[in-house]
Amino acid sequence: MDREVGWLRFNQRVLELAEDADIPLLERARYLSIFSGNLDEFFMVRVAGLKRRLATGVAVTSATRHHPDDLLQNVSEVSRGLMLRQARCFHESVAPALVEAGIRIVRWDDLDTGERERMRSLFHASVYPLLTPFAVDPAHPFPYISGRSLNLAVTVRDPRTGHTTFARVKMPSALPRFIDLGGDRFVPTEDVVAGHLPVLFEGMEVLEHHAFRVTRNADLEVDEDETDDLVQSLENELLRRRFGPLVRLEVEETISDDVLAILRRELGAEEREIYRVPGPLNLAGLDQIADLPRPELRYPPVVPAEPQALAQDGFFDAVHSRELLVHHPYESFTTTTERFLALAAADPRVVAVKQTLYRTSGDSPIVESLIDAAAAGKEVVVLVEIKARFDERNNIVWARKLEAAGCHVVYGVVGLKTHCKLALVVRQDEDGVLRRYCHVGTGNYNPSTARVYEDFGLFTAEPEVGEDLSDLFNHLTGFSRKSEYRRLLVAPSGLRDGLMRRIRREIDNHERGAPARIRIKVNSLVDEEIVDALYAASRAGVPVDLWVRGSCVLRPGLEGVSETIRVRSILGRFLEHSRIFVFENGGEPQVWIGSADLMPRNLDRRVEALIRIEDPGQRARLVELMDLAMADGTASWRMAPDGTWQRAAQGTAGERPLELQSALRGDRRLRAVDG
Repeated sequence: MDREVGWLRFNQRVLELAEDADIPLLERARYLSIFSGNLDEFFMVRVAGLKRRLATGVAVTSATRHHPDDLLQNVSEVSRGLMLRQARCFHESVAPALVEAGIRIVRWDDLDTGERERMRSLFHASVYPLLTPFAVDPAHPFPYISGRSLNLAVTVRDPRTGHTTFARVKMPSALPRFIDLGGDRFVPTEDVVAGHLPVLFEGMEVLEHHAFRVTRNADLEVDEDETDDLVQSLENELLRRRFGPLVRLEVEETISDDVLAILRRELGAEEREIYRVPGPLNLAGLDQIADLPRPELRYPPVVPAEPQALAQDGFFDAVHSRELLVHHPYESFTTTTERFLALAAADPRVVAVKQTLYRTSGDSPIVESLIDAAAAGKEVVVLVEIKARFDERNNIVWARKLEAAGCHVVYGVVGLKTHCKLALVVRQDEDGVLRRYCHVGTGNYNPSTARVYEDFGLFTAEPEVGEDLSDLFNHLTGFSRKSEYRRLLVAPSGLRDGLMRRIRREIDNHERGAPARIRIKVNSLVDEEIVDALYAASRAGVPVDLWVRGSCVLRPGLEGVSETIRVRSILGRFLEHSRIFVFENGGEPQVWIGSADLMPRNLDRRVEALIRIEDPGQRARLVELMDLAMADGTASWRMAPDGTWQRAAQGTAGERPLELQSALRGDRRLRAVDG
């Protein structure tokens, strides 16, 4: 199946959470916001990529035998339906429920006299100074509309001459999406501006005004082989991102044909790129409403647990004695990963710290720990992936801050993104041995997202893992062609082959009558070679369980092709983000966790790492999690042979299905509680 449509179906599952009346109301508003943000990124990257293939003449058919132009048409139709469905969810379900809860998003015509007076005062004090109307006439060309900006298309008439003029007014990015009227009443910012258009066009007659929004290509193109300064080239490209080619034009459904014709002509929008939807536009701004201090309308806060091993021993002593597997956000990121690096910075026995950073938060304590370590005279090496999409600018800032503090900063391998999640601390322990303490994770070193992203991390002082990480860091900072590691599978040199060998081994084991089974949890499954290998395993009779959050191009349950394959997807308050690979291995399961999804870019064009879990109890814990996710009594979406997804609304006996994330919050082993 097509990856693009598969991704849209994932975003449809997000929308279904917004439609679920059993979910707390403000969380439903947040899911509407997430849906909008996801769709923006989809157009900025995936749709932009299809359009670029057409424009550059490399519009070859995909593995599904669909031409990019046909794919664009299909994407347009599916997206249009989903956007209208989102608008219905907001207007017919979420907004009325908000009203019942005393929260109102009102339009300008709904404001009473007192509210309009307050908005006039606010407009003149805080909005008017930020506005710049742009008229369009022979002396004023049509202004360039930056990506994701919200605008008003305005038509005004000169009462003296009768001449009609088109103008554009951009909503300032410094303003919130909704302006607080007080008493949990909010009005869209564009309504406040529209209500004062006579002030902006004094002496003119305002005929009509309509909100519109443009989405542009935001994929960066930097030729690393041709640039002498990757950071400078990337900064230059970032300046162009806001003004890339148009990929979508959103307009309110009330827009007049004349104004739409002007926008279409001036912006060069094709018919299939125009989306007419009920206002207000840009429901990504609903996160402002979702953040309201109404705890009774939100998920109860989660108090993550500290692993019991760390409560009994010092951190380095605990990791030295046995490997520690932590599960975020059920187990604390602050008292594990953050603490690991903070201790490394403060401990006089630590002599070196090596770290990869793909995405991190704006006020990252992890970056501060690395700076502190360098200030303390330790050898600090940080690999900052400045090409992490939409975090490029942040990562450049961090890289320069780290360099200024004395850290050795590198930007990875030319032609590859470094996506693996690794930290290596070298410490001279009390016994005089120079020991390597390692962390290998499935998620970013980002304290903000660690509260809502589900991920695993393994802490270990095992020598073979320390040697693996030393070899891998040497590869990233220097020159080597190492492809074989002891407990790691590393892309692009050995991960694809390693997975393929293990799939074939399961086939061989099944044919010999030995226990054989494949269980995989990833965010995306779109790699053709892996899909073909899983089909081959199914034809041989190997049971295959796939837990895929996002896009999955494999079709399960096809007669003679994939009859033994099941595909599930789980979405909830936490974003399922970890990657787990379990191979039955004749009855002695091999279990791997790491950073890689099953996509060509992850297997062939990124530095990724999976680590093999050796502790029997930890292996059993991960296998148990996989089986629980795939169980018939667990709430999930199940993929049908035709590629559609069906949400399991009840268990096999008609009971309410088990919510996996709720069950994990109540797991006594994790001790995470709703507080």
